[in-house]
This record gives sequence, structure tokens and C-alpha cells, in this order.
Amino acid sequence: MDSTRALATEAVHAGRDDLARQGLHAPPIDLSTTYPSYDSRGEAARIDAFATTGAEPDGPPVYGRLGNPTVARFETALARLEGTESAVAFASGMAALSAVLLVRASAGLRHVVAVRPLYGCSDHLLTAGLLGSEVTWTDPAGITDALRPDTGLVLVESPANPTLAELDLRAVAHACGSVPLLADNTFATPVLQRPAGQGARLVLHSATKYLGGHGDVMAGVVACDEELAGQLRQVRFATGGVLHPLAGYLLLRGLATLPVRVRAASANAAELARRLAADPRVSRVHYPRIGGAMIAFEVAGDPHEVISAVRLITPAVSLGSVDTLIQHPASISHRIVDADDRRGAGVSDRLLRLSVGLEDVEDLWADLDGALGHPGAPAAARGTVRHAAANP
Repeated sequence: MDSTRALATEAVHAGRDDLARQGLHAPPIDLSTTYPSYDSRGEAARIDAFATTGAEPDGPPVYGRLGNPTVARFETALARLEGTESAVAFASGMAALSAVLLVRASAGLRHVVAVRPLYGCSDHLLTAGLLGSEVTWTDPAGITDALRPDTGLVLVESPANPTLAELDLRAVAHACGSVPLLADNTFATPVLQRPAGQGARLVLHSATKYLGGHGDVMAGVVACDEELAGQLRQVRFATGGVLHPLAGYLLLRGLATLPVRVRAASANAAELARRLAADPRVSRVHYPRIGGAMIAFEVAGDPHEVISAVRLITPAVSLGSVDTLIQHPASISHRIVDADDRRGAGVSDRLLRLSVGLEDVEDLWADLDGALGHPGAPAAARGTVRHAAANP
């Protein structure tokens, strides 16, 4: 990020700096899949250069799978917000993570060290070895001992999905030594933390969530240094996991309001976390020390009854939208994770995950209060918000 600009200013202007000089105010959407060129020798030279380094081709675009001007604006903006040299966008967060694993595997580094909990599909991708990777699960203190000569990546998520466990990213990065650390920053966004400034070499986002912010775009992005970005572009070109230009446009638009949305939703979440912690129908509340718009809470009663009883809050997967969503991780987002591994990572069968939106907090509380039903016996942890550590 430009050190002379505040985050809110960068969110509005990054990726758009050239518009006024072109006589434009809104970024254009380039929907072309291919681009005319009468210089085939020049095209050959640019393709050769891309094949060598993965650097974005100089001059006019060549083909939609190599890159797109609208998507490039979003990538530029996200890199500025995360404080990295580059960013590479993909069709989804899982496509982005898959590309990272393929890049490391192509260098003969198939071993991954990871800390639970992670998003359920990330966990499954590693555990099942779907891309030929091998994973060692450990707690933060065991990262250094888990490293091997063929370790290509250390993967963490903080705050973690769905328990909101937090890690000391600087300490984790130190434990990684020369092995790249990938930090999933989906829940925090660069508004709350910038992992690259704490030692992470790669920062992953499911851009479907807060970066888009309106539940109408699916995307993923990795912010990193240019060397890794070039390798990721080559994998994206080869595998075709490209982001559609309209999605890139929506994401760039979403970034403009990201700081405002995250801070407003976080204020709602902090108040709801306080009320839930004092409620006898709730046995435990997880809320990150850095704040944010996500809450996880364990109910004394049946969590499925709560899901079925909400009326204003939407019972649905995903998160980070302007409206509030609730889901039962053990049934949906983390169902694919082995039950013992899931519970061992703190994802209990009574845990609910709440993505708090921009509605009036009193309306949200009225809906939660009604969905929780009649009060039962006082909870053991009543009156406190639990700030979770990894592997609770």
C-alpha cells in the first residue's frame, strides 16, 4: 500500500489511478476473449516471455486466459491493500489455493504443513491429497519440527473458519524458516490485518466473501511477491481457472466500500457477541481479539432448531455479505472434514457460525433472541467472550 495514503483512500482509488487521464470515471469492463494483432512476431516474443517468467505481457492483451484489463485493475488494487508486489485472481478461492499447491508441487515440494482449523474444503483438499500433496497437521508450536526437505508450504488461517481461532502470524512466519507461509486472510481482510507485513509470503482470499461483499460474485485471489505471482499466472493459464471480467469489475467496486462495510459490520458483531455471551441459552462465544464481523457460538440447546427459527437472518453458507448469514459448520461448511478431526479442531456439533451484516443491530438481536427460544439453565461461561487460540 502507498505509505502516503490511508487504507480507506487506497480502497477507493487503487486500480483506478489512470481513469481521469482517459476521461473516465467508472472503470471500463473489457469482455473480450481475444485481441487483434497484426504483429505475429511480436506476439511470439511476448508469449515466450510469459512462458519464461509468468510476467504480465507488455503491450495490448493477447488472450483472455493470459489476462484481462478489468481483472488486472482488481489485482492491482488488492495488492496495494495487502501491501504486496502483486496479486493473481482466480475463479474461486479453492482455485486460488489449488494453484498455489500446484506451483509448489511443480518444484518437487509436495509436502504441506498446516494448522487446523481451516475452511472445510481447504482441509479436504489437503487431507485427501487430491493434487498429490501430502499434509502434516500440527499446532503452531510444532511447525518447525514438522518441516521436511520437501516441504513447500505452511498453511494457516487466522482468524480461522469457523472457530475464529487466532494465530501470532509473526511467530508462525519465524517458525517457517525459508518455507513460504500462506495465510488465509478471508475473515480479517486487509482492513483488520495484513499478513504480508507479518512475514507471510502469500495471502489468500476467498474474494467471494468480504472483498465482493454483496453475495453476487465468486472469486479467489492470492497476494504475493512478483516471483510467485508469475508462477501462479502460468498455472492459471495452463489450468484455465480464470476470473470473469464482470466478476473483476464487481470486486473492484466492492473494494471501494470494504473499510466502511467491515467496520460497520464489526460494530454490530461486537455488540451481538456481548449479548450472546451474557445469554443463558448460549454456552460459549468465540469472537476474535482483532474484531471483525464473524461470530461463532455454541448453544445449550439444539443448533438445528436455531437455524430453522431465524426469519431476518438468512440460513445459508458463505459469509461476508451485507446481510447476515448463519450456518451450522458440522452440517455444511466442515461436513467434509472427518468428524474426529473436526471436533479436535474445536468445531463442536453445537457450534453455529454467524456472519454479521449491516442491518440494525436491534433487529438482528430480536431475530436471534426469538430463534434461541426460551431460556434454559445458566451457562457455565455466561458473561464472557472467548477469544480462541488455535487448536482449542
